Amino acid sequence: MPKFELAPLPYDFAALEPHIDAQTMQIHHGKHHAAYVNNLNTAADKHPELYEKSAEALIQSLMSVPEDVRVAVRNNAGGHVNHTMFWKLMSAKPGPISTELSAAINSTFTSLDNFKTQFADAAMKRFGSGWAWLVVDGDGLKIISMPNQDNPLMEGFTPILGVDVWEHAYYLKYQNRRADYLAAWWNVVDWAAVSGLYAAATK
Repeated sequence: MPKFELAPLPYDFAALEPHIDAQTMQIHHGKHHAAYVNNLNTAADKHPELYEKSAEALIQSLMSVPEDVRVAVRNNAGGHVNHTMFWKLMSAKPGPISTELSAAINSTFTSLDNFKTQFADAAMKRFGSGWAWLVVDGDGLKIISMPNQDNPLMEGFTPILGVDVWEHAYYLKYQNRRADYLAAWWNVVDWAAVSGLYAAATK
């Protein structure tokens, strides 16, 4: 069976400058994300049947993963899924939000600005390492945060937007200023990509 692979970034390392610096992107993708993929393969080598499933399928059914590698699969398949999505939701030339997602955000959070405030608040309040997420829950939207490399798929939600608040995502440029990182990050969020995920989750 083919092993899990690290896909190249869909843009140059410096493409998101000045909001996210090239050195952070090189380390984040080439070291951190690569380590999750390597560690996932190491775990799956012990139970090759795991290669028959996607990383998403593995984290959606963790109890079916052999116990001796379950924690490794949770952490590393989660990290692989999270980062694969993260790269695709950012762009040097972000596209517009769809009418459908805009209406859903306005209905749930009253406005896009209010959503951004609540989402950033969830990201700021995530103690230590983790992520903040916008997810589809049934027919509605909600904001959640999760620790480490856990993914909303583990809880039965469909993620459509996520921000990495591990320090490796921002410390080189922003040091301990997580709020500044989050404020800058909105400049590279590709709302067209988020809208595509929303459409797929609600069709």
